[in-house]
Amino acid sequence: MPVHGPLGPPPAERGPTPPTPVPDAPAPAVAVPADAPAAAGFLAALHPPVALPGPPPPQPAAAPAPAVRDAPDAAPAARPALREILRGPTGPGTASLDLAGRHRSRQPDPVSPAPAPAPAAGRAVPGLYHHRVPEPDPARVEEVSRRIKRWAEDEVRLYPEEWEGQFDGFSVGRYMVGCHPDAPTVDHLMLATRLMVAENAVDDCYCEDHGGSPVGLGGRLLLAHTALDHLHTTAPYAAAWRESLGSDAPRRAYRSAMDHFTDAASPSQADRYRHDMARLHLGYLAEAAWAQTGHVPEVWEYLAMRQFNNFRPCPTITDTVGGYELPADLHARPDMQRVIALAGNATTVVNDLYSYTKELDSPGHHLNLPVVLAERERLSERDAYLRAVEIHNELQHAFEAAAADLAAACPLPPVLRFLRGVAAWVDGNHDWHRTNTYRYSLPDFW
Repeated sequence: MPVHGPLGPPPAERGPTPPTPVPDAPAPAVAVPADAPAAAGFLAALHPPVALPGPPPPQPAAAPAPAVRDAPDAAPAARPALREILRGPTGPGTASLDLAGRHRSRQPDPVSPAPAPAPAAGRAVPGLYHHRVPEPDPARVEEVSRRIKRWAEDEVRLYPEEWEGQFDGFSVGRYMVGCHPDAPTVDHLMLATRLMVAENAVDDCYCEDHGGSPVGLGGRLLLAHTALDHLHTTAPYAAAWRESLGSDAPRRAYRSAMDHFTDAASPSQADRYRHDMARLHLGYLAEAAWAQTGHVPEVWEYLAMRQFNNFRPCPTITDTVGGYELPADLHARPDMQRVIALAGNATTVVNDLYSYTKELDSPGHHLNLPVVLAERERLSERDAYLRAVEIHNELQHAFEAAAADLAAACPLPPVLRFLRGVAAWVDGNHDWHRTNTYRYSLPDFW
């Protein structure tokens, strides 16, 4: 297996130099409307509604077209100062702030074939507050899909041949391209893609679908975490540790993905990711403990667990994937931490809603928000599911309001770009769940 960075104890991590760019599909422009609203509509305005296929409802010929049912609510007019903020920096000397642009390939990029592909099939959860996004660039999706499969098969030996269909059905290329529209190159997209696949390998093989178990999970997770946060010990024991990193697919994947990531990230960005992965593993352990004891948590307890066992490690690296850095002191601001936490919480409830029927059909008793609501608040399955939709919508609105407040309070270019990146990740994550009909289907509650 190729090694992209020495192990135990490693040298100091490199500074924030993005990967060497290679020719690939150009990054789609992330438009920021000049009239973006100031509060709840701050992030909604980043992604205007995109029409999905399907016959329009019957209506009189002279009647105006109805509003899209799940489009965001109309937002108040913007304050002039915030309109200027959302345009981004302009004028002499501001070009250097476009860090991603400085690292784009100077060679011609392949152009996606025209016309643009039709939107992918898939039905959104009725009543779910979300923003539709354009179709991910097909050339990038194809290239990321090709590279990640080669990495999984040849570099980390991630799965046996019989799991290949499940790997393909995950559609990770579409997922990552849709979540990171400002990534300057495919190399940058691959940073997030390897980490995403590695995280799912740990979840599947240690916790759930492919031989996972709550019994002994803490020991397995701790040893796997040392692939992200290296062991520093004496020479005889360091050798045994290094050998252990190749002992199973999850550890091989963690090791390789993190080596690639630290080659591109700053030390601060790498340590931020390690911290968020420790949060994720803590959430895994809480859920496993409840499974072992048969405990059904209170709704607030479940939501607390899901603040840790959630997607947070993914949007928190949006600056690394974008080819720039949100400085550590800005990332650590309490209001930024609230934005990131709400983004993770809202997207994780999205996962609970779309995976609901899949988990009901799986062996064992799976905790998800509708199940916990049904048991703890004595609701029918349908009413519990609809209540979970309401909880998601409350979280999503809170996320957007918190991001708008932070944008107004700290209108620095890296802060605004990071907020836009997190918003794009939230929208792309929903779109992947909506369109991944291989994995997900909706319950018949409407």
